[in-house]
This record gives sequence, C-alpha cells and structure tokens, in this order.
Amino acid sequence: MGNSHRRRAGGWPAGLALGLALLPPLVRAQAGPPFLTNDPGTPGNANWEINLGAAPTIARGTRTWQAPQVDLNFGVGERIQLTYQIPYVLQDIPSEPAMSGWGNGSTGIKWRFLDHGEGNLQMSVFPQVQLPGAQDPRRAGIAVPGTRTLVPVEVTRRIGPMDVDVEVGYYFPGQGPRERIMGIAVGRPVDGRLELDAELYDDRAFGTTQHATTLDVGGRYKLSNSFILLFMAGRSVTGFADGRPELVGYLGIQVLLSDCGRSLARKAD
Repeated sequence: MGNSHRRRAGGWPAGLALGLALLPPLVRAQAGPPFLTNDPGTPGNANWEINLGAAPTIARGTRTWQAPQVDLNFGVGERIQLTYQIPYVLQDIPSEPAMSGWGNGSTGIKWRFLDHGEGNLQMSVFPQVQLPGAQDPRRAGIAVPGTRTLVPVEVTRRIGPMDVDVEVGYYFPGQGPRERIMGIAVGRPVDGRLELDAELYDDRAFGTTQHATTLDVGGRYKLSNSFILLFMAGRSVTGFADGRPELVGYLGIQVLLSDCGRSLARKAD
C-alpha cells in the first residue's frame, strides 16, 4: 500500500525462494513499508494507512537514520490513494559534527487502473513529487533544494503459491541526473498473523557512478486489527564502494484507521 523512499536489487538465494514457496497460502502478501517496492494496493475509501518507522542506513564512512520516517496514506474510492511522506534525518559522518533535521518530503497519488481481482493481475501508476527541503536541513546536507518527480508503475500477480510485486520507475529532476528504480518483492504469510517477504531493489543514477543494488528480508506481524509490526534488514549485493549501503533496515508500526474512518463518516451524516 503506502511507500517509502529507499533502494534495492540483485539475485536472491534459491533456498529462500523455495522456503517461501512451501509456506501455507493465506491472505495476499503485500509490498510497501517496510519494503521499498510498492504494490497496486490502496487503503480503501475513506480509510487511513499510517506507517511510522525508523530506517537506518550504514554506508562507507556514514551512518544515517530516518527516525521517524512518516508515511501517510488515505483512500479515495477503492482504487485511489493519496500519499505524503517525510523523514526526520540524523546523519553521523566521522570527524564531522552530527547533523539532524527534516529531510525532503514528497506527495503523490496512486491509481490502480487495472484490477482483475485478488491474486490476478493488477497494475497501478504512482506519480510522486519530491518537495524542496527547508533551508537549515539543506545547509546541513540532509535535504536538497528543488523538486523532482518520480513516475513508477506497479504490477502484482500470484504466481503458483507466491505473490509477486514488481515496481519500475524513473525520477525526472529539475536539475541533475535522471534516476531509475526497479524492485521486486516476493512473499507469503506464515500464519494468520505473520507474513515474510524477500526483496531485491536496484537504484541507478544515469551519467554518474551512483548505483545501489540491495537484498533484504522482512515482514509484518499483526498485533491487532489496527496495528501491525513492520521489520526489515538487508545489505548491498554489489560491493560497498562509492557510498553504497552496507546495511539497511526498518522497524516500525503500521496503523490502520478504516473503522475510525467509517465511524467519522457516520457521525458526519
């Protein structure tokens, strides 16, 4: 459903794929937080999906935390989702003062334009605009000026016993290089509460040496109908040069306010 800005990809172990394939089939696995790859899912009409997490990234000589990473999603009808995201960034570089502040926020709208039903082919488009950072975070190097637009397409389909989510998109910046993202998330529920997934994510900036390919595993644990624990850990699979992430992670909570949304709508009537 909702999404977050981070990056990944590579080739994942056959043993992991086999293990996921042997898990018992239950509800559909989904992409979105704690993963980078998004799926065509939306919260549903007048429903909220709120993801609050901490996302560390350890790269060569730099430690960065997004804590909190705020991801707000609201459903308009059954096929449209409105999104706003913003991270609070803490950055630690050796021999330099630690920096912190709000990073670049982004806003977007997802439209599931093709829907053949649960487990069948579904597709969406999810254009998002990254907004300019505030002046102080830009001075600290944890936000950037100007805007850039991400235009991705998401596809989901059940293949045999597993659900597969794929996302491909391009960033079109106001200035600087264009950027391409590609992600795939594959997973299955273990039981009525626990879902496990594996993800590959690749992020490449054209005309530069910036290229990160990462592999991660994680999942979701249902605490109640309104609260879901989100977790993920991964690493680069293309070496650690040029600032590529050595370790990445996510730990957070997903808050679902569908019942609240319906109650508020009834009170308004």
